[in-house]
Amino acid sequence: MLPSGPAGDRSTVAGATARFLDALQVATTRRSYARTLARLAAVTGPQHPVADLDPDHYAAVMAAWDDAAAATWNRHLSALVSLTTWAQRQDLLATNPARRLTRRTPARRGDRAIPKTRLEKLFTDDQHPLRERVLWRLLYETAARPEEILSPNVEDFDFEFRRARVISKGGAIEYVYWTTATARLLPRLLGGREAGPVFLADRRAPTSGPRTPAAADICPITGRGRLSYPRVEYLFKTASAKLDPHGEGWTLHQLRHSALTHLAAAGRTAPELQAKSRHQHLSSLGRYVRRGEETSVRITAEHDPAARRRKR
Repeated sequence: MLPSGPAGDRSTVAGATARFLDALQVATTRRSYARTLARLAAVTGPQHPVADLDPDHYAAVMAAWDDAAAATWNRHLSALVSLTTWAQRQDLLATNPARRLTRRTPARRGDRAIPKTRLEKLFTDDQHPLRERVLWRLLYETAARPEEILSPNVEDFDFEFRRARVISKGGAIEYVYWTTATARLLPRLLGGREAGPVFLADRRAPTSGPRTPAAADICPITGRGRLSYPRVEYLFKTASAKLDPHGEGWTLHQLRHSALTHLAAAGRTAPELQAKSRHQHLSSLGRYVRRGEETSVRITAEHDPAARRRKR
């Protein structure tokens, strides 16, 4: 949450960022950008004039993510660039404080799909809390984006038809579907709760102060807040590091990528993948239909001369 300040005064960092966030239509984008802009307010002070923002301020903000993955860096930079564009349109800012910062290119190291056997081992490992195992499996089975699964409340989940109502990347309301494995685990996770966020943080949400979440992000029964994307990403990367051959751990987006890649390897057509992933354009599916590690293993085994001799 952003520090308290005169939100009505657009000339200050606190006021301008509050107005900017209010103008965002997509709730997931608003929550993501709020963390970056809270860092900006901490660096400059909430009363700092927007007109006096400079590249050093933005550099100090982004320094917090110097060691983060390229996707994380780019996400926070996008928040600053979007704020800058908005402020310039409002005649609050004449310069571009983001001009010295550049987007980072994600490192590409072959296939990003995670083999099914490793995913299943991760999903069924009782060393990991039930909350994490349900979330990871749900992300994989629905092939949904992390924000789409973290944002719904219990009321948005239709347990009879095994689906959830989500707000997609473009702001449209859509449905994602899960299978039996998730259906069996969800009741254990919810423990009878019928309202509030599905995935909850470990602690009760603060009831006052700058870090107090919106009422919609607090469970009315437990008082705990909604689980955040950064926390989930950290937990998944840490838990998966032991199974990742590179020892780095996987990202949440790789669950979506893996689900679509595995469906493609099973023979699903591009229109079927589009229905599952809810991509607007078929051309966006090209990176998912690349055959991955499991396909390579199967092809190698099927064309092993020794294996063919044993079948005779």
